[in-house]
Amino acid sequence: MKLTILGGGGFRVPLVYGALLGDRREGRVTEVVLHDLDAGRLSAVTRVLAEQAAQVEDAPRVNATTDLDEALRGADFVFSAIRVGGLEGRAEDERVALAEGVLGQETVGAGGIAYGLRTVPVAVDIARRVARLAPDAWVINFTNPAGLVTEAMSRHLGDRVIGICDSPVGLGRRIARVLGANPNEAWIDYVGLNHLGWVRGLKIAGRDELPRLLADPDLLGSFEEGKLFGVDWLQSLGAIPNEYLHYYYFNREAVRAYQQAEKTRGAFLADQQARFYDEVGAPGVKALDVWDRTRAEREATYMSENRETAGAGERDADDLSGGYEKVALALMRAIARDERTTLILNVRNQGTLSVLDSDAVIEVPCLVDANGAHPVSVAPLPDHATGLVCSVKAVEREVLAAAESASRATAVKAFALHPLVDSVNVARKLVEGYTSVHPGLAYLK
Repeated sequence: MKLTILGGGGFRVPLVYGALLGDRREGRVTEVVLHDLDAGRLSAVTRVLAEQAAQVEDAPRVNATTDLDEALRGADFVFSAIRVGGLEGRAEDERVALAEGVLGQETVGAGGIAYGLRTVPVAVDIARRVARLAPDAWVINFTNPAGLVTEAMSRHLGDRVIGICDSPVGLGRRIARVLGANPNEAWIDYVGLNHLGWVRGLKIAGRDELPRLLADPDLLGSFEEGKLFGVDWLQSLGAIPNEYLHYYYFNREAVRAYQQAEKTRGAFLADQQARFYDEVGAPGVKALDVWDRTRAEREATYMSENRETAGAGERDADDLSGGYEKVALALMRAIARDERTTLILNVRNQGTLSVLDSDAVIEVPCLVDANGAHPVSVAPLPDHATGLVCSVKAVEREVLAAAESASRATAVKAFALHPLVDSVNVARKLVEGYTSVHPGLAYLK
């Protein structure tokens, strides 16, 4: 099988290739095509992958190209992990938002809207090209904001585009681990949108063990989400929220922490990865060693401002291993080999949540087989979660409308309607600020 990775010069690509190296079964990926606009980044990542494959017999061959159409032709799977505007664009998203006193995180609030507005047109172009050049391919989307971008692409690819995220996987794994259970044997009742979901139950051998966790303050406070949100708040919710909900539940504290930080997350990563690509480009350097060291630093500092605000301390070592590459591989295996499995994915609603229409992309457990991913029936969300999900989905729809119509006024509406933007005037200033620094938003009139 041929796998095309868009954003193939991205820092996390070796995670995907490493997972492929461990797959020795029939029907595995035998060819990987990396596509990126930056030939230098492609060269650096290709060096890392070559060192990964050095001791592996019959490793998937790797080709790299800056020609998108060439990369897509004949693909069986397309993994989209692009970053429109690069990390410098992410840093600008954060800076502009924080200057107006609102959150600039890349998927949540003002930063997520800005990122979506410049990413959706590019994602739609990719979807149209896939439909023309590789109509039988399945697109696995990891490009953020993942739910929004998946929904934009689904309007052209239908159910052949599926969004993935490692956050629900990591959350379910941590809950199962603290309960002494095997994560692979647990059923996780997770419902919401990407970066906006809740675990409402975790069944082991048919028994829901989440009430036992919620009733035990010591157990509940012993893992990442317990430390991040606080035992009392989790018990009040009666559920375990995705870590990104910390930006909603503790927004004022999060904004203050980001404003006071020496560098925003985007600026930190931009500097860190610039050093990585420079170092890997030097002759005689062991590229894989440099990548391993850089990744360890990256993972250890993930959401560090939030954890500092909550007094949560350092991340546990078990939480530093990523996970999205394992979801991607499991998804490809299930479709290519017709091996039924269950994964938490971003797919079209299809009546799963009655408060949203069928085309709305949601994040829920899905049964996966050769025909794709099928959302599992779930119980309705409680009112507080329903309100937040409907509000954020309405914002996503305004972003899609703004991107389609090139309407600046609709972009202002998207910002103004978001729960974490507290004024229409602030929304107007955000649009002014973002259009002044992002050439990719010049289309808004």
